[in-house]
Amino acid sequence: MARRKESDRAQNSNDDSDSNSNMNDEFEEEPNFDDPEGYVDETSEQELLGDLIRQRPKETDGVESIVVVDGVPQVGSERLEKLQNVLRKLFQKFGKITNEHYPLNADGSTKGYVFVEYSNANEALEVLKGTNGYKFDKNHTFSVNLLTDFEKYDETLENWQTPVPQPFKQKGCLQYYLLESDACDQFSVVYEQSEKVAVYLNTQPEPSVLEERPRWTETLVRWSPLGTYLATFHGKGIALWGGEKFEQIMRFSHPGVQFIDFSPCEKYLVSFSPMADSRVTDEPQAIIIWDVLTGMKKRAFHADKSQALPVFKWSHDDKYFARMGADMLSVYETPSFGLLDKKSIKVQGIRDFAWSPTDNVIAYWVGEEKDTPARVTLLELPSRNEVRVKNLFSVADCKMYWQKSGDYLCVKVDRYAKLRKDKSDIKYSGIYYNLEVFHMREKQIPVDSVEIKETIQSFAWEPVGTKFAVIHGEPPSTCVSFYEVKTGQTPILLKKYERKPCNQLYWAPSGQFIVLAGLRAMSGTLEFVDTQDFTVMNTGEHFMATDVEWDPTGRYVATAVSWWGHKVDNAYWLWSFQGRILKRVPLEKFCQLQWRPRPPTLLTAQQIKDIKKSLKKYSAQFEVKDRLKMSKASKELVEKRRKLMKEYEDLRKQKMEQYDATRQQRMELRNNVDTDETEGRGGELEEETVEFFVKEETTFIE
Repeated sequence: MARRKESDRAQNSNDDSDSNSNMNDEFEEEPNFDDPEGYVDETSEQELLGDLIRQRPKETDGVESIVVVDGVPQVGSERLEKLQNVLRKLFQKFGKITNEHYPLNADGSTKGYVFVEYSNANEALEVLKGTNGYKFDKNHTFSVNLLTDFEKYDETLENWQTPVPQPFKQKGCLQYYLLESDACDQFSVVYEQSEKVAVYLNTQPEPSVLEERPRWTETLVRWSPLGTYLATFHGKGIALWGGEKFEQIMRFSHPGVQFIDFSPCEKYLVSFSPMADSRVTDEPQAIIIWDVLTGMKKRAFHADKSQALPVFKWSHDDKYFARMGADMLSVYETPSFGLLDKKSIKVQGIRDFAWSPTDNVIAYWVGEEKDTPARVTLLELPSRNEVRVKNLFSVADCKMYWQKSGDYLCVKVDRYAKLRKDKSDIKYSGIYYNLEVFHMREKQIPVDSVEIKETIQSFAWEPVGTKFAVIHGEPPSTCVSFYEVKTGQTPILLKKYERKPCNQLYWAPSGQFIVLAGLRAMSGTLEFVDTQDFTVMNTGEHFMATDVEWDPTGRYVATAVSWWGHKVDNAYWLWSFQGRILKRVPLEKFCQLQWRPRPPTLLTAQQIKDIKKSLKKYSAQFEVKDRLKMSKASKELVEKRRKLMKEYEDLRKQKMEQYDATRQQRMELRNNVDTDETEGRGGELEEETVEFFVKEETTFIE
């Protein structure tokens, strides 16, 4: 038995050795996972580990978020804790403080500077913008810098070289359009679903094409407030064009931009891209303010989706711009683009604000809260003095309208009408409307009130003058009332039109004339009114019109049916200020018409008054010039028609010869039957002459 066990054990050992031998034979060569010689891996780490790479620590982490505050009071150890509490309260407004260090002297007193570390670099930048130059007390003013700035300035080259000035590039005369001898205005047209853009000069009888380009913009175009630049929208940003040939003046890179706004003096451009803040970056990208002349980015802001556009509103002189936030009004100053006085204005319950068009005064209103009434406040800047406050009760909503000259401010107040049930229960029964008119140039700024029982559909000040117009009531029984504001008096009702089918008011830029327009749902009805004696000069209709635009001189009006509003009958029409139709221009997928603005006149009020007095002396010269122009245009039109007629006759003669040459061939194809003769035409084609009325002119000879 023992020998048998040993024999079995030996046999098993031999089997195991055979098995191992077979396995070694099967895997005698190990696989090679090495790259072949000369192999180049083109896959980047960014593609493989992009998310992790963005999260990896940077060399500058923990350094860029540290600020150094110099100018701090030097105090002893017994006052150190109090100083720390005061500074901590100040710097916590800008972000979360993760660490702070107060260097001390041997005796325990502070050295006059502090290191403050925040949770991220953006908060450190906000501290730099908000506290650099901050006046802590009458003897101490903070000087705030990033810790990284010290290293940057320490590494400045000893052999520093002055940058070479860039050569000046001549951009031509950007105001050349103001030198047009007949004061003809330019206007831009976007059509074919934004595929084409053209700029016209409004000459008579036909507009002249100045520039026409395909794919000049991807959506729309916009003129700057003074007419210097034409802005076009692109996927990568905004481009500005100007000069006689509309050459590119400047580019601003802001992907996805959908809205822009110029400052009133055209120094700055604000671009808004709603999707920019969604990118993986800590820097604000949604709203960017640019310097128009240099193209430099001045400052960027995050966007608040709840805010209406434009987010920033500018003062008339470009010195300030303001933004409304939750219970605060932030006013920034240029060219530093920092907060005015380093802090925002706390306004509990602020609902809206508007700048005066001529002064650095902001009007804002605050809604009601419990027992506190609503109020309208006029705030003077930079002093922040409240020059006038008006309390309002039972307020549902307010809208503010400044007169162009800044002499008056009208606040449209929607108020709840109270219906008292008993002493403890007060209910509301509907809404009525008030117009609160502030007399800005009078002592203590008195306020007059005009009550209108009906719904106010539209309000508009006369651009030059003291009148305003109001559309009130419900369609189709809407009324139009005209008021005049005089010094020391409540607004006077001048005229009331009953049952006018309109929903928009369009004053001429020079005042006096107004268009009462019923746009969109009201089928495009138009009424041209002279408010000097309230004469209805003419009525018209541009069916389904969506837009009405006065030219800057007030001589012409353009009405349009935009493809963005309606998909059919897209066109623009030109009218005289008296309501006479001059031109109908249908365009395929017409989108937009905009007149090129003009800067304010350099004439004084007295010079304008003198010109109006002696207008008859100038009008004779203009009439002669207009007749010569029309005569020249008539000659050109006759020559054009003669040329077209000759071309037609030549073509007709050519076709008749071709017809006669193929006569025999036609008869062979028709079994030698002359079908022209059998149809009663005797081999000859019948001719028919059609006449239609073109134009009638009546001339009175004295």
